[in-house]
Amino acid sequence: MPGAQTFEKPERWDLPFSQDLPNPDERRDMTEHDIGRLMSIEPFCHMDPANFPDRLPLRGILANDTRIRRYNNGDVIVRQGDYGNSAFLILNGKARVILETLDPKLVGRQVTKKRTAWESLVSVITRPRMPEVRDTSKYPQGHREREQTQQRGANEVAFVQDVSNVLRVDSDLFNKARSEVMQTGQVFGELAALGRIQRSATVVADGEAVLLEIRWQGLRDLRKFDETLRKHIDDRFRKRGLAATLRAAPLLNKLTEGAVAKVAQAAIFETYGSYDWYGSYQQLRKRDEDPLKNEPVIASEGHYPNGLLIIRAGFARLSHRRGNGEQTYSYLGKGQVYGLAELAYNAKNPHKMVPLSSTLRAVGYVDVVHIPTKLFEQMILPHIPADEIPPLPAWSTTSDTPPVADNVPPARGGSAATTSSKQLNPGLTEFLVENRFINGTATMVIDLDRCTRCDDCVRACATGHTNNPRFIRHGVVFDHFMVANACMHCADPVCMIGCPTGAIHRTAEGGVVVINDVTCIGCGTCAASCPYDNIRMVDIRDEDNPDALLVDPRAGKPIAKATKCDLCNEHHGGPACQRACPHDALKRVDMRELEPHLPWLNR
Repeated sequence: MPGAQTFEKPERWDLPFSQDLPNPDERRDMTEHDIGRLMSIEPFCHMDPANFPDRLPLRGILANDTRIRRYNNGDVIVRQGDYGNSAFLILNGKARVILETLDPKLVGRQVTKKRTAWESLVSVITRPRMPEVRDTSKYPQGHREREQTQQRGANEVAFVQDVSNVLRVDSDLFNKARSEVMQTGQVFGELAALGRIQRSATVVADGEAVLLEIRWQGLRDLRKFDETLRKHIDDRFRKRGLAATLRAAPLLNKLTEGAVAKVAQAAIFETYGSYDWYGSYQQLRKRDEDPLKNEPVIASEGHYPNGLLIIRAGFARLSHRRGNGEQTYSYLGKGQVYGLAELAYNAKNPHKMVPLSSTLRAVGYVDVVHIPTKLFEQMILPHIPADEIPPLPAWSTTSDTPPVADNVPPARGGSAATTSSKQLNPGLTEFLVENRFINGTATMVIDLDRCTRCDDCVRACATGHTNNPRFIRHGVVFDHFMVANACMHCADPVCMIGCPTGAIHRTAEGGVVVINDVTCIGCGTCAASCPYDNIRMVDIRDEDNPDALLVDPRAGKPIAKATKCDLCNEHHGGPACQRACPHDALKRVDMRELEPHLPWLNR
């Protein structure tokens, strides 16, 4: 092609895990000596390199998907509440699991305090005239903070922005908090890494410790090609994760502990799609490809069900054949089930069984628990009240019409999965699924027929956030609705994965995704990971000299921080954008609970 420039396609190992650290001082290549040492210890010494394909050799995985981390006494290795994307093997030393919830400040969180009405009024009157002004005395590297640090006790925590991404826990906590010690050779964090769930506990170094960190892609491949590691992880999942998943499912909450254990023993755990779906999704958007062609099929319409499927994590699309194509009519999220109507009908009508009435596809990635049909009929079906078993969709037996209701009961209250297609435009449902807006729990939806572009919503946001709005009144449009570029506070918040200080996190009281400005080091990991471009990096100013940008003397560049919508978490009354709209044209919508918003959507 004339004028075209060749460029190598990016590959997974272009950036080894050992080089993917925000602190340059920690970056080091895995040497042949390092790899040889790993091959001599468990579990790697029991792995047969011949079991691994040429494209993913064992030594290649160790060289590119692992890195050696060194920790001092009290350094935090993982924090409770963080979303995991790696597992750890203790090579030398000990690590301590703290079994109690720590002070949020100790793990990089912010403590949310609602402003009083007077404080909110004062903040409006006294807000700086320049955007993104900060009180740098709160930053450890600020001159006032350094003076205060010298006066404080030596055990207090100090965050050093752009220098260290490690938080340290006071060693006295080892004696005060309930904890357990893990020794050399133990593995931890693998369940959170493979399932992209929050870390269940904070783990800190107990003395000097050397750990091998394995990113989830490498862990997945090691598990895939090595039976020993796969058995180890599967056994741990059955003991810890699978039983908890089954207990949380509404259909199984009436089972005894013994019955749950029996189901867990026979259930199959499956994963579909890509864990890092946000990267492939952004590429698909640019290429404008049909998403159905790229979404893995979990179960197909017309096939006979071989078990009940419970969604453990992620989202799945429900579609039905219509004409020469398929129509998306609903989606499933965590805790919801697929195949219940067909399985229940077939159990009562063994001589007139029906096939599956819809196709289930992974939207991004989906973790599924598969309960075999026989076990479902013996252990689960007898405990489901008759009025909780949905009827078969109309088209499965009599016609080719859109569904009256989805064949899946909601995991919690009403949900998009139970919304009648006669109430909700099927095209709107497909739009929400294809753009992954189903991930949002507080998605900003603007009715363009009512919006007069007065920008009162933008000004209200800016007023409460140092003169800089935390969203952009711009976004993807369907019909007369626009989903604006504002943080959706996702059910699956991929922006949290990889934050080196835990600065981006969920609040304990409401699950709002917020950024701790004090512990944010401006690395941009969260902004790069957000699939919806809803996190921005902004240059900041000091309140003592707001006319000048703060500049890093070493790099000679302005210091940036990550910002995004925080749902006015510190203010009373909820999001100011919604309250300020004079025409009721803007609404924050939980995409898992669309039914309460139908009157607004169908005006």
